[in-house]
Amino acid sequence: MAKVEKLPKAVVDEALSGLEGWAREDEQWLCCTYKLASFKDAIAFVQRVAVIAEEMDHHPSISIDYKKVILRLSTHDAGGLTELDLHAARRYNESAAYFLTG
Repeated sequence: MAKVEKLPKAVVDEALSGLEGWAREDEQWLCCTYKLASFKDAIAFVQRVAVIAEEMDHHPSISIDYKKVILRLSTHDAGGLTELDLHAARRYNESAAYFLTG
Protein backbone atom coordinates (compact mmCIF):
# COMPACT_ATOMS: atom_id res chain seq x y z
CA MET A 1 0.00 0.00 0.00
CA ALA A 2 1.30 3.46 -0.90
CA LYS A 3 2.10 5.91 1.89
CA VAL A 4 -0.95 7.90 2.85
CA GLU A 5 -1.17 11.01 4.99
CA LYS A 6 -3.58 11.81 7.77
CA LEU A 7 -6.20 14.32 6.62
CA PRO A 8 -6.93 17.57 8.46
CA LYS A 9 -10.16 17.55 10.48
CA ALA A 10 -11.76 20.17 8.19
CA VAL A 11 -11.20 17.99 5.11
CA VAL A 12 -12.75 14.97 6.82
CA ASP A 13 -15.71 17.05 8.03
CA GLU A 14 -16.36 18.33 4.51
CA ALA A 15 -16.18 14.81 3.08
CA LEU A 16 -18.56 13.49 5.73
CA SER A 17 -21.26 15.86 4.52
CA GLY A 18 -21.41 13.73 1.36
CA LEU A 19 -21.10 10.33 3.04
CA GLU A 20 -24.56 9.27 4.14
CA GLY A 21 -24.59 7.40 7.44
CA TRP A 22 -20.92 7.89 8.26
CA ALA A 23 -19.68 9.77 11.33
CA ARG A 24 -16.37 10.41 13.03
CA GLU A 25 -15.64 8.54 16.24
CA ASP A 26 -12.86 9.58 18.62
CA GLU A 27 -11.23 11.74 15.92
CA GLN A 28 -9.59 8.58 14.59
CA TRP A 29 -12.37 6.45 13.12
CA LEU A 30 -15.13 6.70 10.53
CA CYS A 31 -18.13 4.59 11.53
CA CYS A 32 -21.34 3.57 9.81
CA THR A 33 -24.20 1.30 10.86
CA TYR A 34 -26.12 -0.41 8.07
CA LYS A 35 -29.53 -1.92 8.86
CA LEU A 36 -30.33 -4.65 6.35
CA ALA A 37 -33.61 -6.47 5.68
CA SER A 38 -32.37 -9.86 6.90
CA PHE A 39 -29.45 -11.68 8.46
CA LYS A 40 -28.78 -13.25 5.07
CA ASP A 41 -28.51 -9.78 3.49
CA ALA A 42 -26.19 -8.64 6.28
CA ILE A 43 -23.84 -11.55 5.63
CA ALA A 44 -23.99 -11.03 1.84
CA PHE A 45 -23.15 -7.35 2.34
CA VAL A 46 -20.18 -8.25 4.56
CA GLN A 47 -18.97 -10.61 1.83
CA ARG A 48 -19.01 -7.68 -0.62
CA VAL A 49 -17.19 -5.52 1.93
CA ALA A 50 -14.52 -8.23 2.15
CA VAL A 51 -14.02 -8.23 -1.63
CA ILE A 52 -13.70 -4.43 -1.70
CA ALA A 53 -11.32 -4.45 1.28
CA GLU A 54 -9.08 -7.01 -0.39
CA GLU A 55 -9.08 -5.03 -3.66
CA MET A 56 -8.09 -1.89 -1.78
CA ASP A 57 -5.75 -3.64 0.66
CA HIS A 58 -7.52 -1.62 3.34
CA HIS A 59 -9.65 -3.53 5.82
CA PRO A 60 -12.40 -2.20 8.10
CA SER A 61 -13.32 -3.35 11.54
CA ILE A 62 -16.63 -5.24 11.10
CA SER A 63 -19.33 -6.06 13.66
CA ILE A 64 -22.43 -8.07 12.78
CA ASP A 65 -25.48 -8.11 15.04
CA TYR A 66 -28.31 -9.99 13.34
CA LYS A 67 -29.46 -7.56 10.58
CA LYS A 68 -27.10 -4.76 11.59
CA VAL A 69 -23.56 -4.34 10.23
CA ILE A 70 -21.20 -1.77 11.75
CA LEU A 71 -18.11 -0.75 9.78
CA ARG A 72 -15.24 1.25 11.27
CA LEU A 73 -12.38 2.67 9.20
CA SER A 74 -9.01 4.16 10.10
CA THR A 75 -5.56 4.12 8.54
CA HIS A 76 -3.32 2.89 11.33
CA ASP A 77 -0.07 3.67 9.48
CA ALA A 78 -1.12 7.33 9.23
CA GLY A 79 -2.45 7.53 12.78
CA GLY A 80 -5.95 8.56 11.74
CA LEU A 81 -8.20 9.20 8.78
CA THR A 82 -6.96 9.38 5.21
CA GLU A 83 -8.34 9.61 1.69
CA LEU A 84 -8.20 5.81 1.66
CA ASP A 85 -10.81 5.69 4.44
CA LEU A 86 -13.09 8.12 2.61
CA HIS A 87 -12.78 6.16 -0.63
CA ALA A 88 -13.56 2.89 1.16
CA ALA A 89 -16.61 4.46 2.84
CA ARG A 90 -17.93 5.59 -0.56
CA ARG A 91 -17.46 2.11 -2.01
CA TYR A 92 -19.19 0.46 0.96
CA ASN A 93 -22.16 2.82 0.62
CA GLU A 94 -22.40 2.00 -3.10
CA SER A 95 -22.39 -1.70 -2.28
CA ALA A 96 -24.94 -1.32 0.53
CA ALA A 97 -27.35 0.47 -1.83
CA TYR A 98 -27.97 -2.86 -3.60
CA PHE A 99 -29.21 -4.43 -0.37
CA LEU A 100 -31.05 -1.38 0.93
CA THR A 101 -33.07 -0.85 -2.27
CA GLY A 102 -32.99 -4.29 -3.89
